[in-house]
Amino acid sequence: MSDHISKEVTPEVGEGPYYKTGSPQRNNVIGKGTNGEKLTVTGHVLDTLGNPVNGAWLDFWQADGNGEYDNIGYNLRGHQFTDITGTYRLETVIPAMYGTRTPHIHVKLRATSLTLIITSQLFFPDQARNKTDPIFNPKLVMAVTGSPGNTQASFDFVLNI
Repeated sequence: MSDHISKEVTPEVGEGPYYKTGSPQRNNVIGKGTNGEKLTVTGHVLDTLGNPVNGAWLDFWQADGNGEYDNIGYNLRGHQFTDITGTYRLETVIPAMYGTRTPHIHVKLRATSLTLIITSQLFFPDQARNKTDPIFNPKLVMAVTGSPGNTQASFDFVLNI
């Protein structure tokens, strides 16, 4: 991974009102009967030199395909740790827009239990609401490929550690 070119740290974005502590450790956050088209998000957690961060913690949460959050249980919520190559894999659904928000996936992450937690969001390309969403950041847009029913996205996080 390392190409010894300094990489830009992933921008932080507000947490929003729907974060819950205590999410289960899992890569697949789709509960039974969840509304939305399946989506697999993969990527890496890297340091600013492009080196993989082994054991980085990522905690994801999001709305479903109707723009609704599970605020009672832990559907579409879960945390995981990167492997030795800094890789993570999230199996979820494409979230719908709601209110003034464009479709997005929330994430908290940190390199180790001793480093600061950053909070950010991942966005989708070519969404009309990206232009008006007050939190949208073009540096947080995922690369999306595939077709309905087999949509893949990727994003590499960079931490200053």
